[in-house]
Amino acid sequence: MADPAHTSGSDDREIGEAPIHTRAIRAGSDADRDQSGLSPGLHRSSAYGFESADRASAVHEGEQPGHFYGRMGSPTQQALEEAVAELEGGEAGLAFGSGMAAISSLLLTVLEPGDHVVAPSALYATTSSLLDGLLEDHGVDVTYVDGTEPEDFAEAIRGDTGLLYAESPANPTLDLVDLEAVADLGRAEGVLTVADNTFATPVNQRPLEEGIDVVVHSATKYLGGHGDVVAGALAGPEELLGRVRWETLKHLGGVVAPDSAWLVLRGIRTLPVRVERHNRNALEVARWLEEQPEVVRVHHPGLTSHPQHDLARRQMAGFGGMVAFELEGMEPARRLVDDLELCTLAVSLGDVATLIQHSASMTHASVPAERRRAAGIRDGLLRMSVGLERPGDLIADLDRALGDD
Repeated sequence: MADPAHTSGSDDREIGEAPIHTRAIRAGSDADRDQSGLSPGLHRSSAYGFESADRASAVHEGEQPGHFYGRMGSPTQQALEEAVAELEGGEAGLAFGSGMAAISSLLLTVLEPGDHVVAPSALYATTSSLLDGLLEDHGVDVTYVDGTEPEDFAEAIRGDTGLLYAESPANPTLDLVDLEAVADLGRAEGVLTVADNTFATPVNQRPLEEGIDVVVHSATKYLGGHGDVVAGALAGPEELLGRVRWETLKHLGGVVAPDSAWLVLRGIRTLPVRVERHNRNALEVARWLEEQPEVVRVHHPGLTSHPQHDLARRQMAGFGGMVAFELEGMEPARRLVDDLELCTLAVSLGDVATLIQHSASMTHASVPAERRRAAGIRDGLLRMSVGLERPGDLIADLDRALGDD
């Protein structure tokens, strides 16, 4: 990564006093807009008045900055968009009512019938079903590849390829995509590149700095951070995000509510501090799991056993709060989550509390079994979002449940 303050020489790397600590606290602040308030203002108005017809027309048509109707944005949404853009290093940001609203609005804007998409087989299940369902009905063809191999992206590109899609670390396998290699490939072929940065957050990884065109976030997760909001965001070129806002968001209406935008803004202010703790806790839990005889395999980029550990060290400032591990089959995995007490069985991730799920019967149950296996999502795979609890307490809970199994 470009910022040397984000790296250290050990696998227990610390983010340290990197600039993102200050940026996260100040991002999205505007003294005039917030009337000098120390907290960003919460603007719930559904419509905005004007002093003249000329000004109203100019704002309504996007010729001048301003707000006229809540579906097209609000001062609170604007603050969040500025914050996300600043953290990711993008020209602009765009906020939505959910991560899938962000992804679907972007893809429906940039893809046309007859276009082709290359995406990794290890992918968030709803993103996959969007590609296979709505977009396929829209005339878009998709090729799934091994996302860990940049050569597979290159070999899959065709004359009609319009998008290279990446997710790194991947949900739920924690496979990595070489973002710089995919970005270079996209530039060479004139193909747009998009990366879902939800798992890593801009604290641990900034795809735009690797050359990726657009970054996607489910802000429900680490950006919000407290399990109390659903939102999504994009960061990238101003011109392209303007198209998404005026051509797609305007018509589909996947706008973020002002209260939700405000909650994400509040979460962002503690994001670096929380992510540091998530990083440390997850690595400690992952190392412990590797030593347990009942555990077949552990997936975490910070482990030297991870096949892409060297890429993680180059591409990421920290290794993230997600851990995946495998037991011998579906029944042992389901019994384990039934026996856990401190680790809560639930979907979602990035919460201050530790969440665990059995992917094959929960988030990825809709994915055909053959494709799940091809993506490395075996029946015994468990995905764990390691929270901010004392890691020893989490390990004790896992130890007891594994012993009961």
